[in-house]
Amino acid sequence: MSVLEFKNVSKSFGEGTARTDVLKNINLQVQEGEFLVLLGFSGTGKTTLINLMAGLDQPSSGSVTYRGEAITGPGPERGVIFQRYSLMPWLTVNGNVSLAVDTIFPGMARAEKQAKVDHYVGMVGLSHAAHRRPAELSGGMRQRVNVARALAMDPEVLLLDEPLSALDALTRANLADEIEAIWQADRKTCVLITNDVDEAILLADRIIALNPDGTLGEAFQVSIPRPRDRSAMNTNDSFKRLRAEVTSCLMDAGIAARVEGSRSLPDVTPIHGLPAAVAEASKTMTEERFLDFSQLHKIYPTPKGPLTVVEDFNLKINKGEFISLIGHSGCGKSTVLTMAAGLNAISEGAIKLDRRHVEGADPERAVVFQSPNLFPWLTARENCAIGVDKVYPKASQAERQDVVEYYLERVGLADAMDKPANAMSNGMQQRVGIARAFALSPKLLLLDEPFGMLDSLTRWELQEVLMEVWSRTKVTAICVTHDVDEAILLADRVVMMTNGPQATIGRITDVDLPRPRTRKALLEHPDYYTYRQEVLDFLEEYEHGAKPAPKPAADKIAAE
Repeated sequence: MSVLEFKNVSKSFGEGTARTDVLKNINLQVQEGEFLVLLGFSGTGKTTLINLMAGLDQPSSGSVTYRGEAITGPGPERGVIFQRYSLMPWLTVNGNVSLAVDTIFPGMARAEKQAKVDHYVGMVGLSHAAHRRPAELSGGMRQRVNVARALAMDPEVLLLDEPLSALDALTRANLADEIEAIWQADRKTCVLITNDVDEAILLADRIIALNPDGTLGEAFQVSIPRPRDRSAMNTNDSFKRLRAEVTSCLMDAGIAARVEGSRSLPDVTPIHGLPAAVAEASKTMTEERFLDFSQLHKIYPTPKGPLTVVEDFNLKINKGEFISLIGHSGCGKSTVLTMAAGLNAISEGAIKLDRRHVEGADPERAVVFQSPNLFPWLTARENCAIGVDKVYPKASQAERQDVVEYYLERVGLADAMDKPANAMSNGMQQRVGIARAFALSPKLLLLDEPFGMLDSLTRWELQEVLMEVWSRTKVTAICVTHDVDEAILLADRVVMMTNGPQATIGRITDVDLPRPRTRKALLEHPDYYTYRQEVLDFLEEYEHGAKPAPKPAADKIAAE
């Protein structure tokens, strides 16, 4: 039986030349007890669609009905969980949930209300924190309060608008498992918006992709038996097949080939002496130990004595090699990267780049951070030119401009070079950051979770951009990431770090997959999931803060 139904629904905002069409001719039925996932890129109208279901917005044309009745506003039968939780900061966990119960069930006896509050606070695992206020809770715990509050209103339908996107990967996975358990227990109808394909497959009965033009795309039935164990999925053929199909559909619909090639690099040499032409840079990639981390330590003074964050980190990287550095939060990944950049003092040991010790920051080592750190009042062109002007002192102004425009074009910003940074999306700003780093023609490219602030589908797009530009320069690169798929997609080797403090290299996996790489091709490669399982197994060992005994093989590999 259909619970929610859209008939020929369109939604636009603004009028005249300022009108924006967000949804077009949507026809959709949500069945009772179904877990439906809507999946799409940013800007495809996912949130608008769920706002129409919640009654927070009205269609421009067509009809949205709940059990055959037109939806004219919010109702207690439709509970909404938003991406950003809006808790009353002066109320405790119990108080925030009680507020919802009091509103929906004003005539309910006090003891019955309290039992309901206790039940749902316990269901999301917060009984131990029932009397804490939001300021005393982590982001994941606050979102759990949001879930408990929605459930306590006893809605017939749960509408979840990217409720997990602001959480770290481990908290996100745990809360997704809890949402599925809640759905299994009550069999409420659920509609979830997400941009995470794995999350969609683990939770959904049906997945519908949204197209960038605001229309509904392909639908996928998920027939994998429940319960779906997250770790077992990596060896499940149905999961792998569906993952490849959904990924391919989204990339075909949303990742346009925006890489252009009308410009070529001028024959100019940067101040640190590398040849500028990409062809020249790719000729000398046989040099071994181009980057050498030797017995590297980072020690911070604390009131309780010295704290060793990174201990005995040993790694040799060849010229032109791409390394992914992965591990759980707090394992020292970014600390290693900032020491390599010369932005963080080395406590013990040494880092050598091209046979010279790393001492202080230098444009020969370009860094792309999680936040691109652009000057908001400058254009993309001007933000890129700041570094280029310093690195190419002997080049003419026209030649420097050619360098800037070449890389902005390569990252898909040919039509936005003169757009100010404050008028750009996060994804566009990060493109500028990537172009700026490559434009320095560095000896070493350091990427510190460069896509961590972006939704997963925008991340895919920029990974493709990064791989395309890197393939032309073959610059030696290290990318810090917490994303297993990203680590394998980008790297020649995945270097896995143990938990901190005293974090070090625990294991290294050589990724022998063909280049140039695309996400679609790798998902179909017979060895891809073997590499993925190696990394997942390592991370699982360290998932809960444990420090398993180091494996002899890892010590041997790390010291080579």
